Amino acid sequence: MNPIRVLIIDDHSLFRSGIKLVLQRQDDFELVGEAGSGLEGVKDAKRLNPDVILLDLHMPDMSGLETIPLLKDEAPNAQIVMLTVSEDAEDLLEALRIGARGYLLKNIDTDFLLQSIRRAAAGESVMSPQMGGKLADAMRAPAKVNGADSVKLSPREKEIIVKLARGDSNKEIARELDLSESTVKIHVQGILRKLNLASRVQAAVYAVEHGLVMEK
Repeated sequence: MNPIRVLIIDDHSLFRSGIKLVLQRQDDFELVGEAGSGLEGVKDAKRLNPDVILLDLHMPDMSGLETIPLLKDEAPNAQIVMLTVSEDAEDLLEALRIGARGYLLKNIDTDFLLQSIRRAAAGESVMSPQMGGKLADAMRAPAKVNGADSVKLSPREKEIIVKLARGDSNKEIARELDLSESTVKIHVQGILRKLNLASRVQAAVYAVEHGLVMEK
């Protein structure tokens, strides 16, 4: 199996060095590059074609949120994982909305980081436990309804996206709606395609932002 190719984009050289040491101790990782700015990182991503990009949020020349769309253009196959000190729910929601695969805080332990990178490389969404709680809080809060966008979805798809936002698995959704798992999977794929989203996490954020998840 080929190693997971990782690019780090962070303006703190000491932090990059620490991550580099952690990755070099693992047989299934290859650190292909490290960049000290968003602009440098975008150039490296295009040249190096990494599997996973670890991206800081607050950088002097260009923020992580400003960097994500450029990375998506230049390295569309890379999974972007925010690695930051920001616990702001708005940063979390915006990062996921514009294409980040995950959102990790820099206080996580080494094992959690390594496992998160592996999961992100496999196409899974990853998040620090604290941020998962903030996402859940956002889902419980009242949201502004934008009916023009949500009209794209059928009534059944609206039912399912609400359950995605709640964190339910396909199996749980199938059981609750008396559907087969394969039918739920088809509906989820249809939701992502209609709304031009890349993951279930982005679907959850969409449900929050468009008022499909109402406070109970």
